[in-house]
Amino acid sequence: MMRITRHRASGFTLVELLVVIAIIGVLVGLLLPAVQAAREAARRMSCSNNFKQIGLGIHNYHSAFKQIPTHGTGTNSNPPNAWFRTSTTGNRLRLSALVPILPFIEQQALWEKIANPSTERTDGGVQTPAWPAMGPTPDQIQYIPWVNEIPTYRCPSDPGVGLPALGRTNYAACLGDSIWTLYLGPYVNNRTRITSGRMQHARAAHRGFFMPLQETRFRDTLDGLSNTIAMGEIMTALQDGDIRGNGVATNGGNSGPFGLAALRRNPSICTDNGYIDPERPRFWLPQWQQQNRRNFARGHRWADYLPIMSGALTILPPNREACGRYNALGTTLVATVSSRHVGGAHVLMGDGAVVFMTDSVEAGNSRAENIWRNNMPGAQSPYGLWGALGTRAAKEPIEEELNQ
Repeated sequence: MMRITRHRASGFTLVELLVVIAIIGVLVGLLLPAVQAAREAARRMSCSNNFKQIGLGIHNYHSAFKQIPTHGTGTNSNPPNAWFRTSTTGNRLRLSALVPILPFIEQQALWEKIANPSTERTDGGVQTPAWPAMGPTPDQIQYIPWVNEIPTYRCPSDPGVGLPALGRTNYAACLGDSIWTLYLGPYVNNRTRITSGRMQHARAAHRGFFMPLQETRFRDTLDGLSNTIAMGEIMTALQDGDIRGNGVATNGGNSGPFGLAALRRNPSICTDNGYIDPERPRFWLPQWQQQNRRNFARGHRWADYLPIMSGALTILPPNREACGRYNALGTTLVATVSSRHVGGAHVLMGDGAVVFMTDSVEAGNSRAENIWRNNMPGAQSPYGLWGALGTRAAKEPIEEELNQ
């Protein structure tokens, strides 16, 4: 009798294939967060390394010139005019501390372009008369150096790129724990002379590692370089209404709701007045989002010394709102450190160490009035450990060990 042998075709059945695909999907779902976390850890490490390079640049600059790079430096315009007016004949002493350290962070070629006159323009035309040495005011988009994206000044975790910003920065000078006249320093409005009254205000209120428009040295940091924040990380604005990057849209005088007096008395005024969306606490309510000046936001010009562009204050704890008004150049601003990392932001200490400061750092009374000439000059910071770390000579003991 003849037997018929049946051979089963080799391969997967549809059910088996679906099971394998399902297993692969589950594995990918489990691995993807780990991969993303690993990528963010690498970006955060790169961000920290950039900060360390900037710290070395500051120390090398101090070794060369026996002073800290001035935050608010450059040349005056001819003829002199109000500091907030744009100019092509000088920069009105509006250059940030990130400009003079360029040769010390391997940006010698860019520094030489800035330090010498030039006729080149971003649009390919010829600038007539030529751009002066040290460049025009930092808002000039046609001046090529000001639109350069410098890798050392960018944190890889920050996605901000392109217009309406010029060259962005994620690292800002620590200006202390008081907003009082940070944009004026000891000068009159056209930067032609120093007055006794302005100098008294500056000495009383400008308590940070960097004193705007004034020369400082390591020896001025009486609290110790390892106990004083030199710079802080900031996120750059994406024009999405994030409270950390875009300030509140208002134009008011010094006596208005966002004037110097109101913000000085209560740095948490934006929270207390209900301008933050309760359902999306990282964003302003739509009616308070800054719609008319989107190009004027956090970290949008690395070369500009203004507090919103390249300054950080130790008043509100990390990743709190940037609260202020937008008159002239938006100079009245309570803006802390911030980042796209989870849970905090990096700070650079005066000795060059980089510390990740958490959002939960002890920050005292966030509704306390700033220290200034008419309010307890020389007193310890009312903003707790956070404020103490941001002041250079208030004699606060730092008992906590900072994790590096």
